[in-house]
Amino acid sequence: MRPAIPYVVAALLFGLGVYGVLRRRNAVLVLMAVELMLNAVNLLLVTADAAPLHRALGTPAPGADGVTPLPLTGQVFTLFVIVIAAAEVGVGLAIVLQLYRLRGTVAVDDVRLDTHTPDAGPQAIVSAPARAGTAATAGPATGAKRAPGASESPGTAGPAGPPGSAGPATGAAR
Repeated sequence: MRPAIPYVVAALLFGLGVYGVLRRRNAVLVLMAVELMLNAVNLLLVTADAAPLHRALGTPAPGADGVTPLPLTGQVFTLFVIVIAAAEVGVGLAIVLQLYRLRGTVAVDDVRLDTHTPDAGPQAIVSAPARAGTAATAGPATGAKRAPGASESPGTAGPAGPPGSAGPATGAAR
């Protein structure tokens, strides 16, 4: 077997995966590019394990004496990479689905990591209108009318207290 051909194919697959990670905007395609890179590593591990490197090094072949078994380190590492890749796909797709539910898009460029909008709905964060109750809309500047007897501070209730209470509410009672 000539190991140069699988090495070149693995290098091309890995390069294609790096290109996909750097250039793609869709999160699903980025995950596919990462999987392509992991499969290139798998090909490299299996090829390096199967290649007769003992001839190039001038050492006796492992297992040639009939006593020493051939180590299968490349195949074992490949199985570990496959397990890790499967877990990565599961977690990655869960993140992508949650991103689509919250933002309405899976474009990586539209994801804002510096702001947090837990219930923005299926619209992009850039076009999301200000919600009621946020710091930008809360307070007396909104023009909302207060009930008679309501206090000015948002931490306390009016003189009657919250519904179902026996007496006036204080800030410490909450």
